[in-house]
Amino acid sequence: MNAQRLSERLTRVASYVEKGSIVADIGSDHAYLPCYLVHQQIADKAVAGEVAKGPYESARKQVRAEQLQDYITVRFANGLQAIESEDHVDTVTIAGMGGPLIASILDQDIDRLKTVNRLILQPNIHAKAIREWALLNDWKLVAEEILQEDDKIYEILVLERGKMTLSPAELLLGPFLMVDRNDVFRKKWQKESAEWKRILEAIRVAELSKEVQMKKEEIEEKLTIVKEVLGA
Repeated sequence: MNAQRLSERLTRVASYVEKGSIVADIGSDHAYLPCYLVHQQIADKAVAGEVAKGPYESARKQVRAEQLQDYITVRFANGLQAIESEDHVDTVTIAGMGGPLIASILDQDIDRLKTVNRLILQPNIHAKAIREWALLNDWKLVAEEILQEDDKIYEILVLERGKMTLSPAELLLGPFLMVDRNDVFRKKWQKESAEWKRILEAIRVAELSKEVQMKKEEIEEKLTIVKEVLGA
Protein backbone atom coordinates (compact mmCIF):
# COMPACT_ATOMS: atom_id res chain seq x y z
CA MET A 1 0.00 0.00 0.00
CA ASN A 2 1.14 3.54 -0.76
CA ALA A 3 -0.25 6.98 -1.55
CA GLN A 4 -1.04 5.94 -5.13
CA ARG A 5 -2.56 2.57 -4.35
CA LEU A 6 -4.49 2.15 -1.10
CA SER A 7 -5.64 -1.05 0.57
CA GLU A 8 -9.18 -2.12 -0.32
CA ARG A 9 -10.35 -0.93 3.08
CA LEU A 10 -9.01 2.61 2.64
CA THR A 11 -10.08 2.70 -1.01
CA ARG A 12 -13.65 2.12 0.16
CA VAL A 13 -13.26 4.83 2.81
CA ALA A 14 -12.00 7.21 0.11
CA SER A 15 -15.00 6.40 -2.10
CA TYR A 16 -17.29 8.18 0.38
CA VAL A 17 -15.34 11.45 0.27
CA GLU A 18 -17.16 13.91 -1.97
CA LYS A 19 -15.27 15.77 -4.70
CA GLY A 20 -14.05 19.19 -3.59
CA SER A 21 -13.97 18.28 0.10
CA ILE A 22 -11.55 19.57 2.69
CA VAL A 23 -10.66 16.50 4.71
CA ALA A 24 -9.17 15.89 8.14
CA ASP A 25 -7.81 12.37 8.48
CA ILE A 26 -7.43 11.63 12.18
CA GLY A 27 -4.86 8.99 13.09
CA SER A 28 -3.41 9.37 9.61
CA ASP A 29 -0.35 7.16 10.10
CA HIS A 30 1.65 7.56 6.84
CA ALA A 31 -0.87 10.07 5.42
CA TYR A 32 -1.58 7.67 2.55
CA LEU A 33 -5.31 8.47 2.55
CA PRO A 34 -5.05 12.29 2.33
CA CYS A 35 -2.26 12.00 -0.26
CA TYR A 36 -4.41 9.69 -2.34
CA LEU A 37 -7.44 11.99 -2.05
CA VAL A 38 -5.45 14.99 -3.27
CA HIS A 39 -3.69 13.03 -6.02
CA GLN A 40 -7.05 11.80 -7.30
CA GLN A 41 -8.43 15.35 -7.19
CA ILE A 42 -11.15 14.26 -4.78
CA ALA A 43 -10.08 16.50 -1.89
CA ASP A 44 -9.02 20.10 -2.50
CA LYS A 45 -7.04 20.19 0.73
CA ALA A 46 -6.45 17.94 3.73
CA VAL A 47 -5.16 17.79 7.27
CA ALA A 48 -3.33 14.69 8.49
CA GLY A 49 -3.52 14.44 12.27
CA GLU A 50 -1.35 12.06 14.28
CA VAL A 51 -0.84 11.78 18.05
CA ALA A 52 2.17 9.43 17.94
CA LYS A 53 5.57 10.92 17.13
CA GLY A 54 6.74 8.12 14.81
CA PRO A 55 3.65 8.09 12.54
CA TYR A 56 3.61 11.92 12.60
CA GLU A 57 7.15 12.01 11.22
CA SER A 58 6.23 9.33 8.67
CA ALA A 59 3.25 11.43 7.53
CA ARG A 60 5.40 14.55 7.15
CA LYS A 61 7.98 12.59 5.16
CA GLN A 62 5.29 11.10 2.92
CA VAL A 63 3.67 14.46 2.16
CA ARG A 64 7.06 15.92 1.25
CA ALA A 65 7.89 12.91 -0.92
CA GLU A 66 4.59 13.36 -2.77
CA GLN A 67 5.26 17.14 -3.07
CA LEU A 68 1.87 17.92 -1.55
CA GLN A 69 2.95 20.39 1.16
CA ASP A 70 0.75 23.11 -0.41
CA TYR A 71 -2.31 20.90 -0.10
CA ILE A 72 -1.82 18.78 3.02
CA THR A 73 -1.04 20.04 6.52
CA VAL A 74 0.39 17.46 8.92
CA ARG A 75 -0.25 18.18 12.60
CA PHE A 76 1.03 16.52 15.77
CA ALA A 77 -2.16 16.58 17.83
CA ASN A 78 -4.55 14.46 19.85
CA GLY A 79 -7.69 13.53 17.92
CA LEU A 80 -9.79 16.39 16.59
CA GLN A 81 -7.36 18.91 18.05
CA ALA A 82 -5.59 18.55 14.70
CA ILE A 83 -8.42 20.63 13.19
CA GLU A 84 -8.18 24.43 13.29
CA SER A 85 -11.07 26.76 12.43
CA GLU A 86 -9.13 28.30 9.52
CA ASP A 87 -8.91 24.85 7.88
CA HIS A 88 -12.63 24.93 7.04
CA VAL A 89 -12.72 21.14 7.21
CA ASP A 90 -16.02 19.69 6.00
CA THR A 91 -15.19 15.97 6.09
CA VAL A 92 -13.52 13.88 8.79
CA THR A 93 -12.15 10.38 8.28
CA ILE A 94 -11.11 8.11 11.14
CA ALA A 95 -10.06 4.58 10.21
CA GLY A 96 -8.47 1.57 11.83
CA MET A 97 -9.51 2.04 15.46
CA GLY A 98 -12.10 0.48 17.74
CA GLY A 99 -15.60 1.91 17.71
CA PRO A 100 -15.51 3.11 21.35
CA LEU A 101 -12.20 4.91 20.74
CA ILE A 102 -13.56 6.63 17.63
CA ALA A 103 -16.66 7.71 19.57
CA SER A 104 -14.51 9.10 22.39
CA ILE A 105 -12.34 11.03 19.92
CA LEU A 106 -15.46 12.63 18.44
CA ASP A 107 -16.90 13.34 21.88
CA GLN A 108 -13.75 14.82 23.38
CA ASP A 109 -13.52 17.79 21.00
CA ILE A 110 -16.98 17.87 19.45
CA ASP A 111 -16.79 21.67 19.07
CA ARG A 112 -14.12 21.13 16.38
CA LEU A 113 -16.79 19.57 14.16
CA LYS A 114 -18.62 22.90 13.66
CA THR A 115 -17.80 23.14 9.94
CA VAL A 116 -17.96 19.37 9.35
CA ASN A 117 -20.95 17.89 7.53
CA ARG A 118 -19.70 14.36 6.84
CA LEU A 119 -17.98 11.75 9.01
CA ILE A 120 -16.51 8.64 7.39
CA LEU A 121 -15.63 6.19 10.14
CA GLN A 122 -14.07 2.76 9.84
CA PRO A 123 -14.12 0.89 13.15
CA ASN A 124 -12.27 -2.41 13.39
CA ILE A 125 -14.62 -3.59 16.17
CA HIS A 126 -17.73 -2.48 18.08
CA ALA A 127 -19.33 -0.23 15.46
CA LYS A 128 -22.36 -0.08 17.76
CA ALA A 129 -20.54 2.52 19.89
CA ILE A 130 -20.45 4.90 16.91
CA ARG A 131 -24.16 4.43 16.20
CA GLU A 132 -24.90 5.18 19.85
CA TRP A 133 -22.76 8.34 19.66
CA ALA A 134 -24.56 9.42 16.48
CA LEU A 135 -27.98 9.04 18.10
CA LEU A 136 -26.93 11.17 21.07
CA ASN A 137 -25.33 13.91 18.98
CA ASP A 138 -27.78 14.36 16.09
CA TRP A 139 -25.86 12.62 13.33
CA LYS A 140 -27.56 10.17 10.98
CA LEU A 141 -26.28 7.24 8.99
CA VAL A 142 -26.40 7.77 5.22
CA ALA A 143 -24.39 4.69 4.22
CA GLU A 144 -22.73 1.61 5.68
CA GLU A 145 -20.46 -1.02 4.24
CA ILE A 146 -18.91 -4.24 5.50
CA LEU A 147 -15.93 -5.90 3.85
CA GLN A 148 -13.27 -8.49 4.47
CA GLU A 149 -9.59 -7.92 3.82
CA ASP A 150 -6.72 -10.21 4.86
CA ASP A 151 -9.05 -12.36 6.97
CA LYS A 152 -10.26 -9.32 8.93
CA ILE A 153 -13.76 -7.87 8.75
CA TYR A 154 -14.26 -4.11 8.73
CA GLU A 155 -17.28 -1.84 8.76
CA ILE A 156 -17.52 1.65 7.29
CA LEU A 157 -20.10 4.09 8.63
CA VAL A 158 -20.91 7.36 6.85
CA LEU A 159 -22.68 10.02 8.91
CA GLU A 160 -24.19 13.39 8.12
CA ARG A 161 -25.94 15.86 10.39
CA GLY A 162 -29.54 15.00 11.23
CA LYS A 163 -31.70 12.93 13.51
CA MET A 164 -32.45 9.22 13.19
CA THR A 165 -34.02 6.46 15.18
CA LEU A 166 -32.62 2.95 15.38
CA SER A 167 -34.17 -0.24 16.68
CA PRO A 168 -32.03 -2.44 18.98
CA ALA A 169 -31.28 -4.65 15.96
CA GLU A 170 -30.27 -1.68 13.78
CA LEU A 171 -28.10 -0.32 16.56
CA LEU A 172 -26.22 -3.59 16.87
CA LEU A 173 -26.06 -4.72 13.24
CA GLY A 174 -26.43 -1.52 11.21
CA PRO A 175 -29.63 -0.52 9.34
CA PHE A 176 -28.07 -0.56 5.86
CA LEU A 177 -26.06 -3.72 6.50
CA MET A 178 -29.18 -5.51 7.74
CA VAL A 179 -30.93 -4.82 4.45
CA ASP A 180 -28.00 -5.99 2.33
CA ARG A 181 -27.04 -9.00 4.51
CA ASN A 182 -24.10 -9.93 2.30
CA ASP A 183 -21.85 -12.93 2.90
CA VAL A 184 -19.34 -10.97 4.99
CA PHE A 185 -22.17 -9.67 7.21
CA ARG A 186 -23.42 -13.21 7.76
CA LYS A 187 -19.92 -14.49 8.44
CA LYS A 188 -19.26 -11.76 11.02
CA TRP A 189 -22.42 -12.35 13.02
CA GLN A 190 -22.23 -16.13 12.84
CA LYS A 191 -18.73 -15.88 14.31
CA GLU A 192 -19.89 -13.41 16.97
CA SER A 193 -22.81 -15.67 17.88
CA ALA A 194 -20.52 -18.66 18.30
CA GLU A 195 -18.34 -16.63 20.68
CA TRP A 196 -21.37 -15.44 22.66
CA LYS A 197 -22.56 -19.02 23.03
CA ARG A 198 -19.14 -20.02 24.34
CA ILE A 199 -19.32 -17.22 26.92
CA LEU A 200 -22.82 -18.26 27.95
CA GLU A 201 -21.62 -21.81 28.52
CA ALA A 202 -18.83 -20.49 30.75
CA ILE A 203 -21.33 -18.30 32.61
CA ARG A 204 -23.60 -21.29 33.16
CA VAL A 205 -21.07 -22.89 35.49
CA ALA A 206 -20.03 -19.62 37.15
CA GLU A 207 -21.43 -18.02 40.27
CA LEU A 208 -24.39 -15.90 39.10
CA SER A 209 -23.65 -12.47 40.60
CA LYS A 210 -25.73 -9.44 39.62
CA GLU A 211 -23.08 -8.37 37.10
CA VAL A 212 -22.85 -11.85 35.58
CA GLN A 213 -26.64 -12.05 35.33
CA MET A 214 -26.73 -8.70 33.48
CA LYS A 215 -24.00 -9.89 31.11
CA LYS A 216 -25.92 -13.11 30.48
CA GLU A 217 -29.12 -11.22 29.65
CA GLU A 218 -27.23 -8.83 27.33
CA ILE A 219 -25.68 -11.73 25.40
CA GLU A 220 -28.99 -13.58 25.16
CA GLU A 221 -30.64 -10.44 23.76
CA LYS A 222 -27.91 -10.06 21.12
CA LEU A 223 -28.16 -13.72 20.17
CA THR A 224 -31.91 -13.35 19.71
CA ILE A 225 -31.44 -10.30 17.48
CA VAL A 226 -28.86 -12.01 15.28
CA LYS A 227 -30.93 -15.18 15.01
CA GLU A 228 -34.00 -13.22 13.91
CA VAL A 229 -32.05 -11.23 11.30
CA LEU A 230 -30.04 -14.12 9.88
CA GLY A 231 -32.93 -16.54 10.12
CA ALA A 232 -30.73 -19.17 11.69
